[in-house]
Amino acid sequence: YTVTGGGNYCAGGTGAAVGLSGSAAGVNYQLMRGTTAVGSAVAGTGAALSFGMQTTSGTYTVVATNPTTGCSNTMTGSAIVNTNPLPASFTITGGGNYCDGSITGVHIGLSGSSVGINYQLFNGMGAVGLPVSGTGSAIDLGIHLTPDIYTVIATNPMTGCYNTMTGTATVGVNLLPAVYATGGSSSYCFGTGGVSLNLSGSDLGINYQLLYGGMPSGPAVAGDGMPITFSPRTSAGSYTVRAINTITGCAADMTGTETISISPLPPVYAVTGGGIYCSGAPGMPVDLGNSDLGVTYQ
Repeated sequence: YTVTGGGNYCAGGTGAAVGLSGSAAGVNYQLMRGTTAVGSAVAGTGAALSFGMQTTSGTYTVVATNPTTGCSNTMTGSAIVNTNPLPASFTITGGGNYCDGSITGVHIGLSGSSVGINYQLFNGMGAVGLPVSGTGSAIDLGIHLTPDIYTVIATNPMTGCYNTMTGTATVGVNLLPAVYATGGSSSYCFGTGGVSLNLSGSDLGINYQLLYGGMPSGPAVAGDGMPITFSPRTSAGSYTVRAINTITGCAADMTGTETISISPLPPVYAVTGGGIYCSGAPGMPVDLGNSDLGVTYQ
């Protein structure tokens, strides 16, 4: 009869089946790898035989023996079993959290790769993108925005053998600070203390930075869960507020823009008149040397 089966299998797999195309009752069939017997002899049944899955690489033959006469015969052909190695294991890199609303996300990569191996990224919903071919060095599997746990499977397209890479990468989203409204007076008289700007609310763990023309104006103020009043400002121009989470670094601009303008003081003129008058007389005139339209003099 003819030896059947053999072939290639991936390391760690179940192996390759080896059998015989037929058998005779009363005859024992011994599987051999080279000159070494593999397992126990199998009694013939009058039909094809299976010697099971073989996981050791080598060339397998079968010797049939009649236990009554001691006569033996080597069966036709052989089965070759080869073990294909799994792709080398590398460590997943990257992942992390990004701020909500960002379009950049976070990178996921692999600490190394092998030429001729394809690397496929997966998350809980299945394959992510297309496989990336190995280069012999670390590879980048792209920027990702979907919150999930990511894994990588490496596949040898020639043998079909695959291996799950070490570790995982987790992608998460950090919320932006809540948005509050800016407010406050918009003008003040030149030479006075300036204008106080405020924010309608705040949160613990958030710093609120007043910006003047887009640049920081004074130190940031820590949120306390209550409205915030910034110290008076004397520079004319536009002011906004940016909130920054002290742990995640995520930032959000508060609503509204406050514009401060400086009102000039009325021109100074000399007070004239006065003097001494006699009791019972109408008094003495007090005058101002000049005046301007639109200004009230008291």
